[in-house]
Amino acid sequence: MYVAAPSQEPAIEAHGVGRNYRRGWALRDCSFRLPAGRICGLVGPNGAGKTTLMAIAANLLHPTEGTLKVFGASPESVETRRRTAFLAQEKPLFRRFSVAETLRMGRELNPGWDQRAAENIVRAGNVPLEAKIGTLSGGQRTRVAFALAFGKRPDLLMLDEPMSDLDPLVRHELMDTLMAEAAQHGTTVLMSSHMLSELENVCDFLLVMSTGGLRLAGDVDELRSAHLLVHGARSAGDSVQGLPAELTAHTLVEYRTSGGQFNALIRPTGPVARQWQADAPNLEELLLSYLRCPDAPPMITTQARIPGQVYGSHGSKTVAA
Repeated sequence: MYVAAPSQEPAIEAHGVGRNYRRGWALRDCSFRLPAGRICGLVGPNGAGKTTLMAIAANLLHPTEGTLKVFGASPESVETRRRTAFLAQEKPLFRRFSVAETLRMGRELNPGWDQRAAENIVRAGNVPLEAKIGTLSGGQRTRVAFALAFGKRPDLLMLDEPMSDLDPLVRHELMDTLMAEAAQHGTTVLMSSHMLSELENVCDFLLVMSTGGLRLAGDVDELRSAHLLVHGARSAGDSVQGLPAELTAHTLVEYRTSGGQFNALIRPTGPVARQWQADAPNLEELLLSYLRCPDAPPMITTQARIPGQVYGSHGSKTVAA
């Protein structure tokens, strides 16, 4: 488990951040810390506020309420813009530019540009440098966009559904590149994804959002060890709703039944009664339960918590676990 140095500023620190559009709030009362040097998965259903959060951190949107800092500074500052890179889901590139011209643009706009790293990512996919962006396949354009993001050598790299248009082989290759670059340079990565199973071997930190609020945040190992997946046979003494009486002593995240069997994800407050089978959930099981049950009590662990902040049923303003 990676632990940032005590004196190191968090990569992102959000205090009550909210963003209101005409259609309503896309993000509300969002407070958390993302320690520097972590690989963080940002998970939630469409419309949960993931893209809005990253756009605020990237200085593409301003919050309606609250404040957000990147490495202790405003997203608007010159230093923050130099230290961050944001790859949007649409991966906007100039279609009439060649690949070489696109990389040249990155070199001229970014003082810390790493031309070798950018070219290596492009050449690994056999993408011709003289080809126009508009003639490339979706996967090839994604690779060029990745090259721009990596070439900047950011301290914080934010990726919004970066690999949704890639085949499994290319996705695996670019994920390996991402991990190697992050490990070598200490880059903090914030990556939204619907591919839950792939986050298992990538992320060591987690932010789960639902209906614009924060539901789960913290170190992956700590979050997993705080939960148990319990399953077994129902008995005649179970309540009308089907919940075994012994489970009511624990914090219940999700409870499902099938025939005479039940499955429950709990945050245990003590030993689990009866002879049920109880296992630590894997990351996908944990995420699916929270996504299926948006009203489950939120959990914000110590490393993700803002000191003095009170967290509640919307992700802020109840006592953090």
